[in-house]
Amino acid sequence: MSLTFQPTLTGHSHLRGLVLLRSISIAGQSLALILVYRLLDIQLAWIPMLTTIGVLTAINVLSWLRLRSGYPVSNFEIFTQLCIDVASLSVLLYFSGGSTNPFISLYMLPLIIAAATLTRSYTWAMAALTTACYSLLMKYYVALPMTGAEHAHMQHAMQAGDIFSIHVLGMWLGFVISAIVVAYFVVKMAQTVRDRDESLARIREETLRNERIVELGMQAASAAHEMGSPLSTMLVVIGELKHETDILPEWKNSLNLLEGQVRGCKGILDKLLVNARENETVTMQSIDKFLADTLDEWQLLRPTARYLFHKTGDQPSPQLRIDPSLRAALTNLLNNAADASPENIDIHASWDNEHFTLQIHDHGTGLTAAEAARAGTAFFTTKEGGRGLGLFLANATLERLGGRVRLFNRFSGGATTEVTLPLALT
Repeated sequence: MSLTFQPTLTGHSHLRGLVLLRSISIAGQSLALILVYRLLDIQLAWIPMLTTIGVLTAINVLSWLRLRSGYPVSNFEIFTQLCIDVASLSVLLYFSGGSTNPFISLYMLPLIIAAATLTRSYTWAMAALTTACYSLLMKYYVALPMTGAEHAHMQHAMQAGDIFSIHVLGMWLGFVISAIVVAYFVVKMAQTVRDRDESLARIREETLRNERIVELGMQAASAAHEMGSPLSTMLVVIGELKHETDILPEWKNSLNLLEGQVRGCKGILDKLLVNARENETVTMQSIDKFLADTLDEWQLLRPTARYLFHKTGDQPSPQLRIDPSLRAALTNLLNNAADASPENIDIHASWDNEHFTLQIHDHGTGLTAAEAARAGTAFFTTKEGGRGLGLFLANATLERLGGRVRLFNRFSGGATTEVTLPLALT
């Protein structure tokens, strides 16, 4: 089990920023057209250009309303929004000089946004789109009207070696190089930042989890020490009751069962205290022997649970590095399965040269989507009277040993708890 990241909030944040930038862009485009109309004696194709700005404004309003919904914003939707911006910019540039317009460099903005927020494939697609639009505007565009002096100057420049065309070609080449650099390096930097954020979130979660485990360990050690005396007292009382001559036979059977349970609890506490005193209690044991001992010990604690055990793998079974907490972790997982379906549990063990896998199939009702999302977190439980620590501690133990726990529903009904441990690290 691992952290579950919700991309919905990130997508909404990206779209909200894009809507804000587009609003600034619309204001700038409108201001530029007003200044051209009032201050410069230039006749432009006002109707298509104003229509383009109007359509872009309507799309921006719809996008703002869309942000109020709870539907997730996908990368494809962000990419589509950027394509709309590129298309509107291309229309405006087409009617205002094409590649000769100094605002042609604005093609770089959607590319940078794509590189910072989207995946590599979308970024390269945006680089290809903006480069194609730039290239087409070098040939197909409506030239800006010029005065007589400007026209004579342009003719002189053309006759002197077509310097202006070389300048436009240089601008295009500079844009292509910049687009490639942005698409490659900015994507790598953005991915590095995202990886770092995920790593920090993972470390923060592990730190909080470890702090909880240390706190629980201290409380467990204190409880184990304090529970020794009551359990010893219970054993004495049970022994005296068993030797009563007038005790009913059915009571004697119940007392025998109760005595076995109390001795089992006392044995677990004694083992816990012994392991706490020793720093290195790791031993090597065959998988067959380890599973047999674990299931026998668990059956002693859960005598009413019924299970079928299967195993597949080469014989003799490989050696497993037995950490004192590993048996307790598997016992917690077996208890969870027994709570879900105490009369029918299937346990399947398998191994190869690299991994040991244990699957515990219960036949209960399974997990809902909400329960599956929170499974494995501290103090979350679906059982009445449960403490929500079994799966949490088991997951932490197995991750510390290099393994993992996976919990999922089966199509045939019930849930499966899958434990995987690497043999190379055991």
